[in-house]
Amino acid sequence: MVQSIDRAFAVMESLAVSPAGITELAGRVDLPKSTVARLVATLEQRGAVARTTDGRYRIGQGLVELAGGADASASLSSAVIPHLTNLVNVVGEAAGFSIPTGYQVHYLAQVESPGAIQVRDYTGLQVPMHIGPSGLCMMSSWPADDVDRYLARSLESFTKQTVVEPKLIRQRLRQIKNDRHCWVYEEFVEGINSVAAAVLNSDRKVMGAIHVHGPAYRFPAADAASIAEQVMATADQFSQRPPDQSRRKR
Repeated sequence: MVQSIDRAFAVMESLAVSPAGITELAGRVDLPKSTVARLVATLEQRGAVARTTDGRYRIGQGLVELAGGADASASLSSAVIPHLTNLVNVVGEAAGFSIPTGYQVHYLAQVESPGAIQVRDYTGLQVPMHIGPSGLCMMSSWPADDVDRYLARSLESFTKQTVVEPKLIRQRLRQIKNDRHCWVYEEFVEGINSVAAAVLNSDRKVMGAIHVHGPAYRFPAADAASIAEQVMATADQFSQRPPDQSRRKR
C-alpha cells in the first residue's frame, strides 16, 4: 500500500512539471510501463490526472480542486443554502447540491425537509456518476469520448433498480439534454426517488447539480412535472450567482 502511494505521488509530481505519455512518464519515474498505466488509469478515474487532446496526461482538475477546494467548497455550500431552503419550502422534501470529483459525485450541501419522516443527509458522500440523477445530469454535458471511457468500466449497482447497461445510460443522457432534468426511481437507495438539474458556472459549463429527494411512497406523487420545473428553476437561479462564486469546473 505504501509503495503504491509513493509511486502515485511520483507520477503526479512528474506530471506537475509537464504533461507526458505513458512511455515518457515511465522513464521519468523509473517504473515499468504496465505499472504506470495502471496508476494513471486509477488517478484518472479519481480526477487527479486528465488526458490532453494529444493523448498525454496532465494534472487533473480534481487534484487542483483538492488543493484549493476547502475554501471553494465552503463558499459554494454557503451560497447554495438559501436556494436549497427556498426549494425545500416549495417542494416539501429535502434538497441538496453536489459537484463532480473525477468520476464521482460529491454531495456538498443538503437542507432537510420539514416532514416528520426524513431521509438521510448525504452531505460528504461520494458515489459513481451513473448512480443518481445529479451525476447523470453532469455526465450529459460530457464529450462523447469521456462518456465512452466511463461506460467502458465496470459499473456498480446500488440497488436492483440501478441502470448499468451502457446503451440505456446513453439513452438517458440524450434525454437529459432535451429535458434539462433527470428522475431516478429507487436506483440510488431503495425507497427513495430523486430528481436533479444541472448548475452552470460563469462560463456556462456544467459545474454541479441541485436535486430533491424523498420517500418513494409520497414522492413525487402526481406532481413530477411541477417538481422538475421547480428544481430546474432553482438550478438556473443558482447558476446566475455572482461570477466570483462560479469558477468551479469539472
